[in-house]
Amino acid sequence: MITWIKGGEVIDPRLGTKNKLDIVIRKGRIEKILPPESFNPASDIDLKVIDASGMIVTPGLIDMHVHFREPGEEYKETIATGSQAAAAGGFTAVSCMPNTTPINDSRSVTEFILERARKANLIRVYPVAAISRGLKSESLTEFGDLKEAGAVAVSDDGRPVTSSELMRRAIEYARFFHLPVISHCEDLDLSNKGVMHEGTVSTRLGLKGIPAASEEIMVVREILLARLTGYPVHISHISTEGSVKFIKQAKEEGIAVTAETAPHYFSLDHTAVIGFDSNAKMYPPLREPKDVEAIKRGLSEGVIDVIATDHAPHSPLEKDVEFDKAAFGIIGLETALPLTLALVREGVMDLPSAIAKLSYNSASILHVRGGMIEEGKEADLTIIDLNNEYVIEGDGFRSKSHNSPFIGFKMKGKAILTMVGGRVVWESDELNPGS
Repeated sequence: MITWIKGGEVIDPRLGTKNKLDIVIRKGRIEKILPPESFNPASDIDLKVIDASGMIVTPGLIDMHVHFREPGEEYKETIATGSQAAAAGGFTAVSCMPNTTPINDSRSVTEFILERARKANLIRVYPVAAISRGLKSESLTEFGDLKEAGAVAVSDDGRPVTSSELMRRAIEYARFFHLPVISHCEDLDLSNKGVMHEGTVSTRLGLKGIPAASEEIMVVREILLARLTGYPVHISHISTEGSVKFIKQAKEEGIAVTAETAPHYFSLDHTAVIGFDSNAKMYPPLREPKDVEAIKRGLSEGVIDVIATDHAPHSPLEKDVEFDKAAFGIIGLETALPLTLALVREGVMDLPSAIAKLSYNSASILHVRGGMIEEGKEADLTIIDLNNEYVIEGDGFRSKSHNSPFIGFKMKGKAILTMVGGRVVWESDELNPGS
């Protein structure tokens, strides 16, 4: 069968362009990219037509930072339900952090994740393996064995690598296997027992705070280690003005460092915690308005390379409790796209730059397929209605968990169709393709 996507504006995040083009797909790959209505199919072929008029067509979105909880906490999320949420959010691929139960520090866990992803048969799932055994910062895992099993990067996300010596050796070891290193930046001594950002709001609420320095100290360490080793380090979920400043300086000096932030860090600040809503509790915590503005500047100036969700599902057992006892983390796969598009309307980024941060840049950092629309490449595509307005409803999530601070928010912009390898894995009722 041939699929013809016609009438849409195609975003090329590599070139920064937006052009009205048609896309012809055969056997899971993009066969042709043509001027509008220039495709003349033979009358006897099996043809599916998708009318994308008034919409944009982008490379499939790639989220390089999710927690799917399987194995071990399937009551929060499984690889299948997480994949459903990703597809509904416009994501064709994700990379899963290693802090599962058991931890992904061995070949068997990596292979298990890939097998569950194959069984779900929706999106591309890329396992990220642990840097240290048991995430204990004591000894390194077998990077070569883990890469051979299918891991695309290493990280101790969920916890920092507390030993600077071990982190140095990890970066050097990763270089040998050409594995990306992803760092969770947190000084545990400074963040210990904190539950939100340390500032005026935490003082008013009587909650123990986490200072910005807890993140920034480790950001500086990773920059220095990247300089020392000459190998890139990717810094996860940055949230502070200082982190943006230090990463900008590092890039200006030519140090190999990349960074991501999450939509909640440019959409909310620490006042969201007023009322003790545990859905506003995450790590790093929501910061001050000046930090939110710094994150936006970092995105605008290219200091921050990637927007990733840090999708962290929890059940009511972990969230419907006192704020200081609640688990850190929120879901994000189904809200990331509209929150990012809000920045485009605000003028923080143009549309191709925003899509690059949600697709091409992630693929480039992880060295995985996707993030581009090109003849001969696999047809991983997302069709987006920029003008679709709706309200986030708690019972509308495809994720198994509903722990989102954005419930009740009015959104604009929605993934209408998600395609992986030429196969539609998500389609909204609002798109009615012809045949």
